[in-house]
Amino acid sequence: MATRGQTHNKRAREMALREKRERKQLKKDQRAAGLLPTYDENGFEIIAETGIENDGDAPGDAEQTEPAAE
Repeated sequence: MATRGQTHNKRAREMALREKRERKQLKKDQRAAGLLPTYDENGFEIIAETGIENDGDAPGDAEQTEPAAE
C-alpha cells in the first residue's frame, strides 16, 4: 500500500507532466501561428517569407518612394 508521501510524489509527477504537455502544445500553437521562430534539425532558424514590408533597405525601394520628375 502506498504511503502518504508516495501518493503526494506521484500526484506531483503527474501534474508536472501535464503542465509540460500543455506548455509544449502552447509552443506548437504559437509556432504554427508564426509568433515563434522555427528551427531545422541542425538548430538553425528557418526564416520564412512574410507579407510584412521591410524597412527600405532593398535597392528597389528608393525608386518607388521618390516622385517621378517630369
